[in-house]
Parts: sequence; C-alpha cells; structure tokens
Amino acid sequence: MKKYTLHLNSRRCIACHGCEVHCKVNKDLPVGPFLCDISCTPLQIVGGVPKTEIIFSSCRHCDDPLCVPVCPTDAMIQRADGIVYIDQEKCIGCMACQKACPWDIPVQNPDDNKAVKCDLCMDRIDAGLHPACVAKCTTHALKLVELQPV
Repeated sequence: MKKYTLHLNSRRCIACHGCEVHCKVNKDLPVGPFLCDISCTPLQIVGGVPKTEIIFSSCRHCDDPLCVPVCPTDAMIQRADGIVYIDQEKCIGCMACQKACPWDIPVQNPDDNKAVKCDLCMDRIDAGLHPACVAKCTTHALKLVELQPV
C-alpha cells in the first residue's frame, strides 16, 4: 500500500505562498485560512549572516489519526493509502476534528462553515498527477514523497 507525505526543501523555498494560492484555486476555496501554512521566522543574524527559517505545516495524514474517530458524522475518513479527507456532504462544521488534531490542521471554510483540510489533492493523485501545490511550486521546493514501509 502506498503512503504519501509532502516534503519541503526549505533551501529552495522562497516563501512566495504560490503553493497555498494554487491549493485554494484547485479546491475552489474562498479567501481565508489556508489548508497548509508556510511562514518565516523573523530575520536573524547567525554568524554574521542574515537568515530566516521557513516553516511548513500541513496535514500529516497520521497512521492513527485522532481526527477520524471524533467526527460525529463519520465525515472524516482515512483511505487505504493513508490519505485523510473530509466528506463535505457529511460534515456539519462542528470542528471536533480540529480540536482532536494535535496541530489544529482542519480549518473552517468561511463560506459554508464546514471543516476543510489538505487531502493531498487525492483526486489528482488518483489521476496520476501531483497535488496542485507541488505541481505549481515555482522553485520545485515541494515534493510528494511516497513513504517506504518500515
């Protein structure tokens, strides 16, 4: 069984947020919270060299996700390949998934108040394509990585 994750090469990332924009376009999401977060630490001087650190946070598609069993409508689902997604038809927007997630990953869509989160563009993966964020990353800093079983 394949299992995927997103990997950011922080040396290539320029924090342009293009990945976030293309994600929202692909998912037809409104202006508001992003499904992942790219942020930079404030500029620091390290050994006389100016430096910022890029931090990328997205759904980890956990092996045993805490968000799935707390959903009262079974809208939070984990596929056989480990991708965790939300069935929007079943979601009632209670945000129990966000409260259960150690990283507060699910966010509320301001248009319909339902929970949304990264699903690795599973429709694109199923079609043999990369997630929108990976496909449109201008510096090729984001990669979809197939994890190897341990």
